[in-house]
Amino acid sequence: MTIKEIQEEIIEEFVGFDDWMDKYAYLIELGTDLSGLESQYQTDQNLIKGCQSKVWFNAKLEDGVVKIEADSDAIIVKGIAALLIRVFNNQTPEAIMNADLHFIDEIGLKQHLSPTRSNGLVAMVKQIKMYGLAFNQKMNN
Repeated sequence: MTIKEIQEEIIEEFVGFDDWMDKYAYLIELGTDLSGLESQYQTDQNLIKGCQSKVWFNAKLEDGVVKIEADSDAIIVKGIAALLIRVFNNQTPEAIMNADLHFIDEIGLKQHLSPTRSNGLVAMVKQIKMYGLAFNQKMNN
């Protein structure tokens, strides 16, 4: 699936919830289901700066696509990371770099997060885009 198709799928899922408490519950469920990250990858280097919670991302390039893993000490943040992984995992570096993320605004995620969590979300997206850029350069050298 393309990044755009995955985003449309997520938007459809969120439309089905009546209020934000249900959406938060869904994020918590996604966070609980995320397998997490091995402790060897929970390093300062993989720590996302700008989050009030601790959240780590790790990515590798495998067979031309980016594989992303994440973990957090806050369950809602872990749920947000799970959504981002769903959108970006197994995509090409170029697709990640050029992705137009519209689902975040369309499901109302940014406006329903605290300012510090919203900053953390922006930092997570920025880090994933940086992975795309770095792996794209690696592939083209």
